[in-house]
Amino acid sequence: MDGILYERTLPHGPAVRIRRLTSAGERPVAVVLEVDRRAGTPRAETGSPPPLMEFEGASEQDAMNALEPHARDDRRVVQLMREKGLR
Repeated sequence: MDGILYERTLPHGPAVRIRRLTSAGERPVAVVLEVDRRAGTPRAETGSPPPLMEFEGASEQDAMNALEPHARDDRRVVQLMREKGLR
């Protein structure tokens, strides 16, 4: 997938990602935190999962600073999924 700034797999299989929505070099940088529950399956190539969080900042580093702590915390990811009705 294009524009992936960060990705890791949760213990139960889905992938947590920080994905850039804007083109490389474009300012401001818009990114989303998402969980792809279809990661590693043939269906993973179709569409994008709904965003758990969104951020717009001056640089990719600003985006990573804002969203990466949430992406690294399993409990926070599960909490965000529940808040969005995805779990």
